[in-house]
Amino acid sequence: MAVRINKELPSPAELKKEYPLSDKLKNIKEKRDEMIKDVFAGKSDKFLVIVGPCSADNEDAVCEYVNRLARVNEEVEDRLILIPRIYTNKPRTTGEGYKGMLHQPDPEKAPDLYAGILSIRKMHLRAMEETGLTAADEMLYPENRSYLDDILSYEAIGARSVENQQHRLTASGMDIPVGMKNPTSGNLEVMLNSIVAAQKGHRYIYRGMDVSTSGNPYAHAILRGGVDKYGTCIPNYHYEDCIRLYDLYQKKDLENPAIIVDANHSNSNKKFKEQIRITSEILHSRRYNPALKDMIKGVMIESYLEEGRQDICDHMTYGKSITDPCLGWDDTRDLILKIAEEC
Repeated sequence: MAVRINKELPSPAELKKEYPLSDKLKNIKEKRDEMIKDVFAGKSDKFLVIVGPCSADNEDAVCEYVNRLARVNEEVEDRLILIPRIYTNKPRTTGEGYKGMLHQPDPEKAPDLYAGILSIRKMHLRAMEETGLTAADEMLYPENRSYLDDILSYEAIGARSVENQQHRLTASGMDIPVGMKNPTSGNLEVMLNSIVAAQKGHRYIYRGMDVSTSGNPYAHAILRGGVDKYGTCIPNYHYEDCIRLYDLYQKKDLENPAIIVDANHSNSNKKFKEQIRITSEILHSRRYNPALKDMIKGVMIESYLEEGRQDICDHMTYGKSITDPCLGWDDTRDLILKIAEEC
């Protein structure tokens, strides 16, 4: 076989024992989890803002960003729940490029997955300890989530993964909200089928075990735009798109119907400044239609300390994305305050 074993990795249980969650952090996570679940269950009218770098590439920069976010959170916590994006795995369309801190804890050095699983757990723990905010990550590799499943309060399944059976089955066993993105084609039925699968219980093989799940009632939709056969981005955040998804939801027997709108990716055509305008349009749609106000539970925004993006090199700018371009901090803070006023 064309496979070479580089190193035996510790099990999730071993890693958690080495870098445990303190009782204080367990209590913080429990409270945050319930706050976020209450939004999806309709028990809270707070608006979710899942915001942060496209990819977490530097522990110090990420933790500085989350500390700034925590200070803004104090100003808006009566209206918003801020969930920092600490995305440690990155899907690559062609398989090339930076795959996230799990693979490359230092973007300028060779991949090291042993160092990677240690670095991502330490970074998530540090962010929680310093700010009291629990984070979101992407479930790119279902079996890898076990290294962080006691830390995260929200997970997303990406456009390239949402049709994968293992992702759907694993989502059905999560005890936190999980967002299912529409696939890159933009097909909403595929996304809804994934939500149906995630909300049902299943029996399958997971990390060498025969496991059963009870289903995840907080599985929901994330609109991220699509791409047509010519490679043109087709946004799906407009009022008509949200109404269409609302109508499709009514035909499914699903618990806690909910939409999160991703303001970047194919909705913005990766024109990162457009996220400001797109978010404003989403808020307007919610104000205009009470049904959408109930169903659209939040937005997903990509931002970092410095705006834009950069290539990996020997003179990188601290706090600037090395994957998709992001909003800078000043625009981010202004946008969060605006959301709090208008949601």
